[in-house]
Amino acid sequence: MPLHRRTFLAATVGFVLAAPAAFAQNYPSKPILLIVPYPAGGGTDFFARTVAGPMGQTLGQQIVVENHPGAGTNIGAEAVAHAKPDGYTVLLGDTATFAANKNLYSKLNYDAEKDFAPVTLTGRFAIVLLVNTDKLKVGSVKELIAEAKKAPGKIDYASAGVGSPFHLAAELFAQSTGTKLNHVPYRGAAPAVQDLLAGQVGMMFVDFSTARAQLSQRNIKAIAVASAGEFYGLPGVPAVAKDVPDYEAWAWQGFALPAKTPAAVVTKLRDAYVKALNDDEIKKKLVNAGIAPLSSTPAEMAAYMRRETAKWAKVIKTANIKVE
Repeated sequence: MPLHRRTFLAATVGFVLAAPAAFAQNYPSKPILLIVPYPAGGGTDFFARTVAGPMGQTLGQQIVVENHPGAGTNIGAEAVAHAKPDGYTVLLGDTATFAANKNLYSKLNYDAEKDFAPVTLTGRFAIVLLVNTDKLKVGSVKELIAEAKKAPGKIDYASAGVGSPFHLAAELFAQSTGTKLNHVPYRGAAPAVQDLLAGQVGMMFVDFSTARAQLSQRNIKAIAVASAGEFYGLPGVPAVAKDVPDYEAWAWQGFALPAKTPAAVVTKLRDAYVKALNDDEIKKKLVNAGIAPLSSTPAEMAAYMRRETAKWAKVIKTANIKVE
């Protein structure tokens, strides 16, 4: 091979190898878009806006939070999955996005495992089992199971929608206890809670923040939490697992970028998040909102996604849950 051709090829290879490193070194050079696949005002939105400011300060660029709600997080997820893999479009996805939707929807325009580069797990939202004690006269998980077995399919439970983490938590409960419950889906947690308060339904699984706001009502009682053990926000309230071995359900979330985003960019974004999480005031805000803050490596998040996908696939298929 002529010397000038070898020199050209060597220079070309050197440029290709150096380009990602140079890009990562200059990242970010403009504002970053953080997509939340839920409406403003919810727990995921609260989390995003709490950490976006300090992360932006660390990175030297503003992180702009945009809400892209709809279709069980699929609208926001698709926007990120098909974005340019340059680190400027980030997704704060959750259980639905990364684990459940694959088995809930017959057609998805993204593949959670192939189309995303996991960055880090960010948090888990505790789920609480509430009952209206006027409608459903039970005070414990054991009493609820006994009542459900006496009248299969007669106990109504509300959820924030078909395939929501709260719906799946209830289905897991039914399957784990050999009971049959009647699902009443709503368009969001707010109307579901209203009907629980009114006694239209007897029970529901819901996030801690929403549950806590209802516990001042005389007819609303938290009889259990869906975490593996007691939850710090509700001391004295037992875990479902106390009476239903191995039961555990969380609404969890994490940051992801489009697949093929340079690893150095993923690391830079993750490091900025970890620094924000190490701020005591930031952590306190999240904990007070009922969020258990998390961080992980990208590999750990990917492994968790696979475990959760397998877990909820079994629940979804057994219950024959479909979302069109």
